[in-house]
Amino acid sequence: MTADDPVSPIPVGPDGLSRRARWFIQADGIRLPRQDIRHHRDAWIGDGIPAAEIERAANFQDRWGGLALPPAPFYDGGPRILDAGRPEGPAAEGWSFPAGDCRVSMAYGFMIGPDGAFGIDGHQWTPLHASTDGWVESLALAAHARRWATTVTRLTGKAAAALDLGGYEPVPEVQGVIDTWWRGKDSLVALYRGEAVGLDAPQCLEVHIYEGLDRWGLHGG
Repeated sequence: MTADDPVSPIPVGPDGLSRRARWFIQADGIRLPRQDIRHHRDAWIGDGIPAAEIERAANFQDRWGGLALPPAPFYDGGPRILDAGRPEGPAAEGWSFPAGDCRVSMAYGFMIGPDGAFGIDGHQWTPLHASTDGWVESLALAAHARRWATTVTRLTGKAAAALDLGGYEPVPEVQGVIDTWWRGKDSLVALYRGEAVGLDAPQCLEVHIYEGLDRWGLHGG
């Protein structure tokens, strides 16, 4: 599918996602009309943007452009709508491009990095997940965990940093880099380190603990 193809307002989860994430997109997401950034190709190349970077942003747009998802539980909700923008660079790390506008005024923006990671960029580039798939998987897992947990505990700052994750295993589908999810015997733990690292603000470290989960609650597809 390209940006010129007709788009149903009922989104279909892209291939490669977990069943839980596909269900989340289809049940809670909305697909809005998306811009075809390939229309800007000649002008952007004239401005010195490499053709490969334009195509990378266009491929993101084909897969994710125009998808509106419920707010994330951190980062003041994440992007309002996933939407690729004009590539920016070159920086020390390489080229990046915007992943969508913030819902509120923030000290950083949401970006796709040189290696495809989804992250935040303010004082410095901070990759949260290895791909946008991982970001969407994390949203789906948070929605699932909230639905099935009997208790939810929020820790911040030093209390979050002191949390012992011994006996927990990482949740691979979220493709965690700076942010990670962990699965225990009857609980899930979301570790949000992006603002603490990216803004050099340890007090912004936050952990969400979802407890009282049965087997379905721990996995959910």
